[in-house]
Amino acid sequence: MLKVLDLFCGAGGFSLGFKQANYEIVCGVDNFEPVLRTFSYNFSSAHVILEDIKKITYKRIKEEVGEVDVIIGGPPCEAFTFASAKIQKDPLDRLYVDPRGQLLLHFIRLVGDLKPIFFVMENVRGILISPIKEAILREFKRIGYENIYFNVLHAEDYGNPSIRTRVFISNLKIFPEKSKVKRTVWDAIGDLPSPYTIHDIPNHDPVPVSEKKLIKILRLKRGSSLISFLGADNKIKENYIRLKFNQIAPTVMGKSRFIHPVENRILTVRENARLMSFPDHFIFFGGREIQFDQVGEAVPPILAKAIALYCLKAIKELK
Repeated sequence: MLKVLDLFCGAGGFSLGFKQANYEIVCGVDNFEPVLRTFSYNFSSAHVILEDIKKITYKRIKEEVGEVDVIIGGPPCEAFTFASAKIQKDPLDRLYVDPRGQLLLHFIRLVGDLKPIFFVMENVRGILISPIKEAILREFKRIGYENIYFNVLHAEDYGNPSIRTRVFISNLKIFPEKSKVKRTVWDAIGDLPSPYTIHDIPNHDPVPVSEKKLIKILRLKRGSSLISFLGADNKIKENYIRLKFNQIAPTVMGKSRFIHPVENRILTVRENARLMSFPDHFIFFGGREIQFDQVGEAVPPILAKAIALYCLKAIKELK
């Protein structure tokens, strides 16, 4: 069983997919205590390290968890996302000057020090632009990796009931076979009871809403949103969208709030988690807003599993 180290582990969506593919999750690293509570609960046999990755050394990893075969992780994407109003104008500054972008370099550093069989790093498409992509290639070449692949995958192609496009950088080409079935909002949440009824489903508590907002929700048609604004990337952004049962949901973000297709309420954390393919036994800790963030910042487990299974097959063929 291959041993996995998850850097910037968050709640553990990436790790969950690898666990479902029969890898052993041995360690999760993050600098935010509430997400490590979630990770630790759901991966009870894994070691957790609450620390800034800039302070993490390969020696500490080896001392605390031993050798690792695989490194996965998703460094914060804010430095590279065009939707951010604080994005650096010079693309290289996003990687080398912005403290958030520099975290990606620490992922590369630990890959170079620990030399896993393979690694998979997740981020947004903003890292594909020139000269950021070339700079990342140079950084990997500097630690001994000549062949690096920028794999662009769409989670909805692998059975995720919400749209999500991400880049997975690896020393392996990753192109899993796509699912023949598209899962809709109804497939994901249609069997859940109302959060206002008696139930034992975790993270399925009603989300409070003001009377003023409720009046607006009552009038909201499916596919329409309460809030729309021009983002920093000059694209229209929407929030509080009333979902359509028979369609795939829009991208779930940390700040995403969706309106139920037929009930006049905001989706619960559990419903958002289902839209990201998390099983109900995966429990989120922290305050409600932190729970929403954990869901929206995750790699959908169903996509992570497809990646993990493909990589397992790829390394066997390389041998």
